[in-house]
Amino acid sequence: MPGEAVTLQLGHYAGCVGAHWWGLQAAAPRSPVELRPAALLRPGRESLTPRLVALELKGGVGALRAGDGGAEAAVAWDGEVATYLENGSAPRDSGNRTEDASSDGKRSSASAVQDASPAASRLAVSQEVHSGGSVQAWSDYLSVRLHPKSIYVIRQYMHDGDCGCLEAFGQGESLLQDPGCIEELEDRLHFYVEECDYLQGFQVLCDLHNGFSGVGAKVTELLCDEYSGKGILTWGLTPVTSNVGDSQKNVYRVMNTALGIAHLSSHSSLFCPLSLSGSLGLKPRPAVTFPYINYDASLNYHSSAILAAALDTFTAPYRLVSSQGSMMHLAETLTFCGRKVVAAWASLPFPARRGSSLPDTLCAYPQALPWKLLSPCRERKVGSCFAQSVVLRGICKESHVSCPEKQPTSPLHACESTEQTLQRYLHTLFPGTFSTSHVLKQPCHTLPPYPHFFSPLLTRQGFLLDEPPRYSSAAVESVPVLAALQSSPLLHTLLYGLYKDVQKLNTRRCASFFSAGVEQADFQEALEELRTLSQCYETGFEADESEDEADSD
Repeated sequence: MPGEAVTLQLGHYAGCVGAHWWGLQAAAPRSPVELRPAALLRPGRESLTPRLVALELKGGVGALRAGDGGAEAAVAWDGEVATYLENGSAPRDSGNRTEDASSDGKRSSASAVQDASPAASRLAVSQEVHSGGSVQAWSDYLSVRLHPKSIYVIRQYMHDGDCGCLEAFGQGESLLQDPGCIEELEDRLHFYVEECDYLQGFQVLCDLHNGFSGVGAKVTELLCDEYSGKGILTWGLTPVTSNVGDSQKNVYRVMNTALGIAHLSSHSSLFCPLSLSGSLGLKPRPAVTFPYINYDASLNYHSSAILAAALDTFTAPYRLVSSQGSMMHLAETLTFCGRKVVAAWASLPFPARRGSSLPDTLCAYPQALPWKLLSPCRERKVGSCFAQSVVLRGICKESHVSCPEKQPTSPLHACESTEQTLQRYLHTLFPGTFSTSHVLKQPCHTLPPYPHFFSPLLTRQGFLLDEPPRYSSAAVESVPVLAALQSSPLLHTLLYGLYKDVQKLNTRRCASFFSAGVEQADFQEALEELRTLSQCYETGFEADESEDEADSD
């Protein structure tokens, strides 16, 4: 077995994605087992708990009650919790609706599930939270228990407010230069690492858009120094933001993102930017849309759920019961030739009809896969990539043929297994690309508190219906998912475009950003590293075209 992983959540949006991700682990059936729970979870006194260290700001943990030193106190209540709203009373504000790059909006610290344990919160929110309007913090939909060492609250900064927020890269770096903060972090890391039978590495979920990008830079540097040879897979997360009318926050977001990518990628085995925002640069673009999901892009509760389902699928290769693949193996197959950054794609749900074969489904898409880019960039129809790791889940492994007695109608129908079918399809679409693929029978389980935002054109198992139901359909309980990590030429567009955007800024007007601890010389050095990184993805025509596009913005 490849071993265990320790997960770090750095920032509030990272907490949103993480809360859904842990919920997906809790919702997954324990039999039959294709993905090893022990890869991410540790045995607790009553149930499995995440092997997690989460850094959050004061006021950001919501319903969780901070104990001494920022750790969460154990909660004794295990019974069901009901939520009631008196007649005539107004519903709670949408505390998880994104209004800018550094805040989820104004919110009260009160919560109807304030005293609920994480284990019981799933019961409390299942009726109210699914719409997203009542969510105040990621703890409102956290459906698993956390160990007391999981949550570390950074009390120097506030999660909400007009001042005292962690908004600049330098502020985050400075936090991890404080001996007390470093000691707290190392103590929690050592606790989880020492109980592992074999540590394969670290999963780092990090906010890119705010000062947590600086925190992540120092955390990954620490991991790289102290745990040499272990995998460090870092996911840079950004909510869908508009920042209309607040140019300073927009500028800070872009500068934090540029510095974050440069530093995080240099200290990680693999780095992947993840967001449903259409762009990481200065110019806003429409959020990513999905044909069978009706989600509100301004709700972190919604957007983080989609990213969590994709993340749960991306990470399957080093969690498989049947495979010896590790985190380092996944990284090494994708990041050769200095290409430390990868792009993410996902089809959620994968558009398969109930009872149809996998060859029939794939043959409906002869030119391109029906997936969406989750790494913000102009989605360009690139015919090839350098390397990719593809996972298809929720497809019955007996569905590789539709009618066995008939002659194969295509090369895909002649394949003997779903794995062979997917591999041949990828070879056809991406000739010459190094592709690894996995097919899992286990779907992505979307039980509450996962949002109820799926199209009525889906069955309870997430398969497409031939026609809309005549009556109210049951909630979707699981969905098939196709997801991939790619080392692709389009990353030149993303990285070089971000570099050009920062170059356009008049940094002399950003004195407060640099006063937080970033030197101008270090800033320019990081920008050069970003430009050099973008050049690793040049392929001639694509590089020239992307530079022209960046210049035209």
